Amino acid sequence: MDIYDCRNEYDFYNKFTASILKATSTKVEQVLDTAREFLGRIAPKISISPDLGSEYSISLGIRDKDASPEEILSLPERIAVKRKIHLVICIDEFQQIGEFPDSLSVQKRIRGVWQHQTSTSYCLFGSKRHMMEQLFQNKRMPFYQFGDTIYLGNIPTEKWVPFICARFKSRGKLIHECLAEKICRTVDNQSSYVQQLAWNAMLECGDTVEEQDIEAAVKELIAQNSSLFMQQIESLSSYQMNFLRAICSGIHEGFGNRTVLERFNIGSKSNISRLTTSLIDKELITKDNGRLEIADPIFKIWFSSEYLSL
Repeated sequence: MDIYDCRNEYDFYNKFTASILKATSTKVEQVLDTAREFLGRIAPKISISPDLGSEYSISLGIRDKDASPEEILSLPERIAVKRKIHLVICIDEFQQIGEFPDSLSVQKRIRGVWQHQTSTSYCLFGSKRHMMEQLFQNKRMPFYQFGDTIYLGNIPTEKWVPFICARFKSRGKLIHECLAEKICRTVDNQSSYVQQLAWNAMLECGDTVEEQDIEAAVKELIAQNSSLFMQQIESLSSYQMNFLRAICSGIHEGFGNRTVLERFNIGSKSNISRLTTSLIDKELITKDNGRLEIADPIFKIWFSSEYLSL
């Protein structure tokens, strides 16, 4: 299940319950039977697509007076125990939990139930590293050391290139491996950007992709994101802007050096820690092995062209 669009805990409970009911039932009738058996008075509403007979959606409309959170959160464990199976619940964009109203209480409630389950396992994914680290590595947070933390690296270029070439070929177009590699390098192998840039290049090219097609595709990708980038920097202070300029200029460490401080006008040495923390919180930069990098490769290209020479 993907909880990116969940805005509060009852959005989460509704999606959580619907996902479990659907995944543990092979037929629509079984959904109703499972709900009656494990959820008592909560009756799911089921919609069947007229075009796709096998497709159906479930809505529950769970509110705080309908069922206790503990009853909802224990649903997969009760089903697993009754059916003598082991369930694996995979939740994407789990960092959204941290955005819920009264988030700390919600997290305590969820962990309080899940930590005692033995027939259900949880894989909790998130695309926003800083927020996920805050949830799972901060000693003050309920999910601290809830399970093993695994950092997923970017898909390597040697895996991307044959995939890109094959996708172009399926559309009757040719892209040489060196240009497929350039697509990957340009966006630091970030999956969503690799696909967007490759798609733009496919729209730009004729039968064969040329160098200028990649350049045009990059410009189009920047144009597609420039409004978002402007929103991200419009509230930044002059020191924060200058700090980004320093990183885009190739400075990744040693910001306390007097030459760096004076060249980029980022204030005193004591200011560096505050700048680093604030820009990491805004997800504009990342810190890896003590080195600071711009988090978004297309933002870096855009920012460098717009502000580096100022």
